[in-house]
Amino acid sequence: MLLLAPILAALVSVGPAPVVLIDGPSGAGKSTLADALAQAWPGPVRPTLVRLDDIYPGWNGLDAAVAQLTDHVLGPRRRGTPAAWQRYDWVRGQPAEWHPVERGRPLIVEGCGALAAAHHPLSDIRVWLDADDRLRKERALARDGEAFRSHWDQWQSEWETYRNRERPERQATIRLSAAPCRAVPPSGIGAGKTAGSATVRLS
Repeated sequence: MLLLAPILAALVSVGPAPVVLIDGPSGAGKSTLADALAQAWPGPVRPTLVRLDDIYPGWNGLDAAVAQLTDHVLGPRRRGTPAAWQRYDWVRGQPAEWHPVERGRPLIVEGCGALAAAHHPLSDIRVWLDADDRLRKERALARDGEAFRSHWDQWQSEWETYRNRERPERQATIRLSAAPCRAVPPSGIGAGKTAGSATVRLS
């Protein structure tokens, strides 16, 4: 996967248990990139993968998930104290079980909100992944269907508020722009699975 190359190159110069954050708008391909990175991870210790989709407490939960990531995962991990994240049960509409995060294991966090300004000193590699707006919406709705369609504008508004406040692109050490290799089929495709070419900027 072309998008992996600059991330794998950056891993060479960090320690054995780095924190990699992947942020970008909905449908850009963050989940697919994180999965591919976890599979291609160099070394004998596999990374822990945390998805902010599992943490958001509902459609208005972006800021709450950012706060949980800061206070319960990245902050404690950097201080050497126990870290964990709490899953949100979307079916029941309530918080669920906690998941510990091992300090000695590499960590990948992906999702909208990962590159909040507070996370800059708590991470090692920060990836910004963007894509064309039309492509993003097609991907997101193909992945989540009608459940997301009715909340698209609501989520986009919350995302833009976060983006204007935190300027996540400025926190990135690697900036990627994904584009499809071929037309996106009308159904049966998850977020990011057509990302076959990329514009890469390292900063």
